[in-house]
Order: sequence, then structure tokens, then C-alpha cells
Amino acid sequence: MVHLITGGARSGKSRHAEELAGRHRGPVCYLATAEVRDAEFARRVERHRAQRPPHWDVAEAGRSLAAAVSERDAGGGLLLIDCLGMWLMRFFGEAGFDEAGYAAERDALLAALERAAGEVLLVSNEVGWGVVAADAETRRFVDELGRLNQLLAARCERVTLVACGLPLALKGAA
Repeated sequence: MVHLITGGARSGKSRHAEELAGRHRGPVCYLATAEVRDAEFARRVERHRAQRPPHWDVAEAGRSLAAAVSERDAGGGLLLIDCLGMWLMRFFGEAGFDEAGYAAERDALLAALERAAGEVLLVSNEVGWGVVAADAETRRFVDELGRLNQLLAARCERVTLVACGLPLALKGAA
């Protein structure tokens, strides 16, 4: 079963996903997607690490998230992927948006999720509820993440929106 958990910044989506993963009876693998680019973000990552159970396997996914899913997926196991917004940011850089690289990796991820033998929890940001961004690159990021969330939600058995720390089932059983 693949479950998409989405919400705004500091909505509690990661905490909710970690609580669900903590109830899982089999092995858990946390696939981290963020690229640490500054000291403040490094402190955030360290806080996340400290709150996870020490027996969880942790892997850095990088741009090749599909390969990491395929490599770490196992029947009876659970993959917690946190978060898809951070993964998408890896395709934005000095040279702009790597559209071809992202499209190939996105399609590979969708295929890997369809083949998943274990449970998968996907954490993603919901970024399209604010004002329209002033710059083209941010608008592109919002557009691409919105499209990715829609593609995933259509394929997932469960979709949960977390707001104010409260999970709301949008699709599938609560």
C-alpha cells in the first residue's frame, strides 16, 4: 500500500508519518531526500534524526529516489520517504530546472511505487494554497510539486492531509 501524506510547512505531516511508521510491525527504512545547504537546515535535519527510533534503517536518496525505493523495498517492510518537495528541489540549481532529468526520475519513481512489495509512506508539501510567487523559478517549483502530488494521489490507496497537526483522510480508510 502506498500512502501520500501532505500538508503545509510545520503542519505535522512528518510527525504523522513517523507515528504511522512507528506502529509498523516489520522493518522500517527512512529514505531522506533533502540536500543540506546551510547550517540552519543542518540543525533541522539533526532534530529529525534525533527523534527517529535508532533501529530504523536510514538511507539518503539523492536524485535517484526510484533506485533507492527499488533497492530498499521489501515485502513486510515499510519505506518512509520524507519529503518529495525536498527531492524536487534537487532538480533546481544554478542552471535552472533540470526538466529532462526530473521527468525521467519522476516517471521512474511512479513505476517503482507501482511495483512496491512493502508499504510506502510518502511525505510531501502542499504549497499551492498561498499567493502566486513573484519569481518564475518558485512558480515552476510550485507547479511541478502540485503536479507530482496529483500524480501520486491518483495512484495511492490512501491520501492524508495534515493541518494544525490533525490528519484528515482524503482518500482511503482513516
